[in-house]
Amino acid sequence: MKSTLFSILLSLSISGLFALSMIGIACAKSPAITVYSANNLPIYSKVYDDTRDPFKDATDALALAKTSNRQVLIEVGGNWCSWCHKMDAFLEENPDIYQALHSQYVLLKINVSDSNENEAFMSSLPPVLGYPHMYVSTSTGKMLLSKDTAELLVDGNYSREQWLTFLHKWSNSFAPKYIQTSHKLRI
Repeated sequence: MKSTLFSILLSLSISGLFALSMIGIACAKSPAITVYSANNLPIYSKVYDDTRDPFKDATDALALAKTSNRQVLIEVGGNWCSWCHKMDAFLEENPDIYQALHSQYVLLKINVSDSNENEAFMSSLPPVLGYPHMYVSTSTGKMLLSKDTAELLVDGNYSREQWLTFLHKWSNSFAPKYIQTSHKLRI
């Protein structure tokens, strides 16, 4: 009798550990708790590249946004843009904001430069006010916002508070209340 009870308890313990390990695996794969780094981001989220096809990258970003329940944050700029480098440095120096950005948005960097202005792609977007410039889109390509990044500055530096407010306001949970444009991303 003791050995039968022991076997049952052992079996339940092993089953319980298995169930807990499966929950842990499921949680580790959840986008809500994924730790984002340059190693696990698509190339179009990491660099401005004048040789990339922005239409293909946008298609891929929209697909990823749809499967991960995120918005798309389109960042327009280039390697020549000093403010683009300052924004990247700000995000690297503020890992909590970097994580908030990538957990709520699929970042799509679109290059504009003297060698490639990506005119066909840019013509589908509201006018750029300066660089870097950002747009927020749903995973279906509905344009929600055109944003001058100067609005994220306080005293000439990117502001933690401004960034966190922006990311929260336009995330998937809150953005439908604030739709500003009627543009649709053409891909």
